[in-house]
Amino acid sequence: MKYTQLGRTGLKVSRLVLGTMNFGPFTDEAASHAIMDAALEEGVNFFDTANVYGWGPNKGRTEEIIGSWFARGGGRRDKVVLATKVYADMGAEGERWPNFDRLSALNIRRAVDASLKRLGTDHIDLYQFHHVDRRTPWEEIWQAIDVLVTQGKILYAGSSNFAGWHIARANEAAARRNALGLVSEQCLYNLAERRAEMEVIPAAEGYGLGVIPWSPLHGGLLGGAIRKEREGGGTRSGSGRSADALANSTLREQVQAYEDLLEKNGLAPGEVALAWLLTRPGVTGPIVGPRVREQLDSAVRAVELELSEDLLKALDEIFPGPGASPEAFAW
Repeated sequence: MKYTQLGRTGLKVSRLVLGTMNFGPFTDEAASHAIMDAALEEGVNFFDTANVYGWGPNKGRTEEIIGSWFARGGGRRDKVVLATKVYADMGAEGERWPNFDRLSALNIRRAVDASLKRLGTDHIDLYQFHHVDRRTPWEEIWQAIDVLVTQGKILYAGSSNFAGWHIARANEAAARRNALGLVSEQCLYNLAERRAEMEVIPAAEGYGLGVIPWSPLHGGLLGGAIRKEREGGGTRSGSGRSADALANSTLREQVQAYEDLLEKNGLAPGEVALAWLLTRPGVTGPIVGPRVREQLDSAVRAVELELSEDLLKALDEIFPGPGASPEAFAW
């Protein structure tokens, strides 16, 4: 496994991030534990989750599965850089009640304590804002985070699904408090969805945030979706981001050209999609969410995959990026 610093911090993390969203809804506890064991064996030390994972009446279940894995000992917790998120409504299922969601100081305090309990740990390494909260001032958010850092409950703060100007606003507010501010941004970014290159990634680079792409295969679209469709395998669920994309004739042509190119070069589509992200400026590592061990093994191979300049150029021709802002929409 290869490692890098998380943004401008001294924290060393693997260039693959183990996403755990499938743990509980699609992968049972025993299989989830096996995948986490395998990830450690492969040198993956960066695990990502969220308080809401498990979803619906089972929200929080994913953190519980990680917590039961930590409880097995063997130095598991000490080896892992643990990231979770706050924002979603964690109140009782079917009951809407104030202050159980978003980024008020009250909810941040409540949510971090609940996550720590489910995770069975005394601290979270990277505490991420799952979405921007347009109703809560950054002065309040950073005051709450400062308290948690002082208490030793979290070490770093990160964002997810922020626009570039949100990153700027957040870190300027942190700078006024002489605080570290955001150290990472988790965003939708892959070959088929490159809008983050316009402003989000430049903002992250400018403020020293590590970029953590989610959905690196665009819901399976870049993992050989057309070949699997032809062979009867279909997409993960027959719907969602991949199926919607394939219904678009232009994008379907791009994906077909992508699969043809990689078949000619004897390369696996999913591994190339991950390897491409690892060549992108500012990217710390993509989040991979394996449901089975084989998917993890494929992701690990992508870290060692070297893409030639000719292949990178061909990928850009198939999936051209939007260009930097403002040139992408002005002169």
